[in-house]
Amino acid sequence: MTVAAYTPPMRLVIAGEMTDIDLSVIQGMWSVEQYVRLTDHTNRLIEYSDGWIEILPMPTERHQAILECLFLFFRAYADSHGGKVRFAPLRLLVRDGKFREPDILLLRDARDPRRQDRFWRGADLVAEVVSEDDPERDTQIKRIDYAEAGIPEYWIVNPLDETVTVLTLSAGSYVEYGVFRRGDEARSKLLDGFAVRVDAIFDAQ
Repeated sequence: MTVAAYTPPMRLVIAGEMTDIDLSVIQGMWSVEQYVRLTDHTNRLIEYSDGWIEILPMPTERHQAILECLFLFFRAYADSHGGKVRFAPLRLLVRDGKFREPDILLLRDARDPRRQDRFWRGADLVAEVVSEDDPERDTQIKRIDYAEAGIPEYWIVNPLDETVTVLTLSAGSYVEYGVFRRGDEARSKLLDGFAVRVDAIFDAQ
């Protein structure tokens, strides 16, 4: 599936002149190697799908506060169970020709060979904090992508309605394990005993 990509003009200074280069003219023609080289030299979140790149908006402070809170909970669990957790930006190979940069990536075994330096070749769990600019990206499009990647569990953390939706993979697609709200504990099916208070997530500062 091809999705519309946001590609702001890239400015290049040549001999003291300002030249606007509109990347939209080469959309659909980016190679994986070009994408990887491009993202090697920036901290911006840039995702790739079959020749198309999508430059994601800069996250808000609230987004980052929620992400920090989640990461610390997942890290405490991973550290005590021999796993490894990382946060964006870090590329995840969904399949040949498609990369995403989840907010959180987790492997239950830190020695898992899918954990590689330039990008991970898979994950056991990913999480996304829904962005206001395009909620459908995290709630629908990436739901399809991460299922395609065979990732067993996907957490959708939505500040817009203050819900945490935990999805588990079944027969190649995700089903809801639970939709958790304030007053609840969001629980993982995959990670034995892992739970976090929803209030703690959305009250993060």
